[in-house]
Amino acid sequence: MNRLYHESEDWVTQGRCRAYDPEIFFPVSSTGIGRADTEQALAVCRSCTVRPECLRWALRSGEAHGVWGGTTPEERRYMRRELAPAV
Repeated sequence: MNRLYHESEDWVTQGRCRAYDPEIFFPVSSTGIGRADTEQALAVCRSCTVRPECLRWALRSGEAHGVWGGTTPEERRYMRRELAPAV
């Protein structure tokens, strides 16, 4: 099991996503055929009380797939670049 996930398991049990089919959070793409699933997942996240914790986990763990904390993989890649220390 991913150790970062295990450290703060409490927020996971409170996520609104638990009431939905996990497939919508892992669409084939955030554009084209997967756009509807992506939009549905983002709508679920918008009203989730543990969204900040979920996003923090996704950024810390480097999660590259799926909608986490109300963000797409592309948005998280951008955030990681922006948050990375300048070399």
